[in-house]
Amino acid sequence: MQVHSYLFFEGRCEEAIAFYEKVLGAKRGMLMRYGESPEPCPSGMLPPGSENKIMHGEFTLGDSMVMASDGMVSGKPKFDGFSLSVDFAEVAAAEKAFHALADGGEVNMPLGETFFAKTFGMVKDRFGMNWMVIVPKEMPKG
Repeated sequence: MQVHSYLFFEGRCEEAIAFYEKVLGAKRGMLMRYGESPEPCPSGMLPPGSENKIMHGEFTLGDSMVMASDGMVSGKPKFDGFSLSVDFAEVAAAEKAFHALADGGEVNMPLGETFFAKTFGMVKDRFGMNWMVIVPKEMPKG
């Protein structure tokens, strides 16, 4: 079994994927626009001019695939109640990613050492997506 995140950017999907390519090294996969769908969307489902918005997209972060869409193109994404957690091997890489994600966003918890991490912080990016950035410490088992 695999579990994948599916993010709805409500009109900013392609911009978000490009941002994650730049700041996290994401690799873009397939993108299908609403105008490319083999079946038309039901009348009135999307605002006029949404043909070039992303119906379904995929990108990878490390070994993880993330799926994304512009959803109903409402312009109001809601990413409440969850975060994407990204592990790094090196503190410098975590710091670079954290500060890039925070650009235009909001730091919820600054990066710092914790009992479970060499560094850990939480940030909401410019798209409203919540991230936890961590360089984990080796923890005793059991």
